[in-house]
Amino acid sequence: MSSSFAMAKDVPGPQEHFDLGGSEESLERLKQYTRDYGDFFRVYSPHRASYTYVVNQPDAIKRVLLTNHRNYVKGVGTDQISILLGRGIMTSSGEYWHRQRRMLQPAFHHRIVGQFGEMLHSVTEAYARRWAEQARTGEPVNITQAASELTLDINLRTIFGTDLPLIHERFGANPFAIVHTESNRDLKFAYRLRSLAGIVRELIARRRANPQEQHFDFFGMALAAQDKETGEVMNEKQLIDEVLTLVVAGHETTASALTWTWYQLGRHPHIQEALAASARALPDGRALSFDELEAWTLGQQVMKETLRLCPPGWVMSRRALQADVLNGFPIAADTDVFISPYFVHRHPEHWTDPETFDPGRFNEAADAARNRFAYIPFGVGPRHCIGEGLAKYEMTTHLAHMARRFRMTPVNTEPPHIEARINYRLRSDLMMTLEARPA
Repeated sequence: MSSSFAMAKDVPGPQEHFDLGGSEESLERLKQYTRDYGDFFRVYSPHRASYTYVVNQPDAIKRVLLTNHRNYVKGVGTDQISILLGRGIMTSSGEYWHRQRRMLQPAFHHRIVGQFGEMLHSVTEAYARRWAEQARTGEPVNITQAASELTLDINLRTIFGTDLPLIHERFGANPFAIVHTESNRDLKFAYRLRSLAGIVRELIARRRANPQEQHFDFFGMALAAQDKETGEVMNEKQLIDEVLTLVVAGHETTASALTWTWYQLGRHPHIQEALAASARALPDGRALSFDELEAWTLGQQVMKETLRLCPPGWVMSRRALQADVLNGFPIAADTDVFISPYFVHRHPEHWTDPETFDPGRFNEAADAARNRFAYIPFGVGPRHCIGEGLAKYEMTTHLAHMARRFRMTPVNTEPPHIEARINYRLRSDLMMTLEARPA
């Protein structure tokens, strides 16, 4: 018997077989396995006929996502997501992914993202007026639905800009609304989403036929992006895949994060009151800049703590291209590796009282002392979420507007029912009553 085989036999894990990532049971099974085996174990997958390694130890996470990232590609679930999004940067790998990411990355620099501030302000103000009317009548607000509508509205404006009214006029309604109205991510949804490629194709042809028109949006930036090595631009298929990726990925996680933020603030009214007082100290009546909101200490802390306890992207999967060693154990080529921010963010070795919602834990001293790989809501390394800056700007803009204007109380105080499949989210809509704060 080889020594590497003996070492592999020593990896802890359950005797039972289970397909992690294959059902809604995955979160509960992982809770059980983590209690029993810690932050590094393996589970045999009967469907894949191989072991899946669960790696929630920071040094191993660092190796998979950063120092040896070239050895790991997207793993379990990528094939299904590819049906939705094609070969966008969320699903592609290797040199193709590197080229696409390199071309898109400049569009998401904070200097570019900051230029969407006026739009974020106007859209959020429109929702604030709607909420003010519901507060006046006593009608509860469906926070889940409102967050989904708001983030999709903002997302489409950042992507399509001045072409969005044209899309509505051409097709009679918002054809991208299915991202908000249909929660199932099945083959039927995939078919309907991919059918939207025709719209994007029309817009590509229109803009290329009218190069003199000025557009400030991600679509325009993707059209203009050039490969630094070859000078080539994206072809039609590449543009369609990247645009649909931005539509879907840029909406769902931010909507879920906003819903979880109000859920936590509703459960912790003293923190909500502190946030309201802090928000009222910010300038009002104008768009707040990226830098102003980045310097808003309590707003940033509330957002970070929500993403710690309730990371929408609760699990990441990778697949080893070549054999590797993680946590002292050999990992064979083609092995699936799961990393879960949900469990890393709750590890008592890195977090004091980890199940408690405590925004104050994010302070300068604690942040400096904490292992960098113990907090990964947007991933880490070259494949970290490209839209992180925009998502944070969007969330803090929303909090600054709404916290100063409304006191939010949950309609239902029972423990939540969780859905943990692609995203970690509430199974039932979050309903809250609003009370307008004095002007």
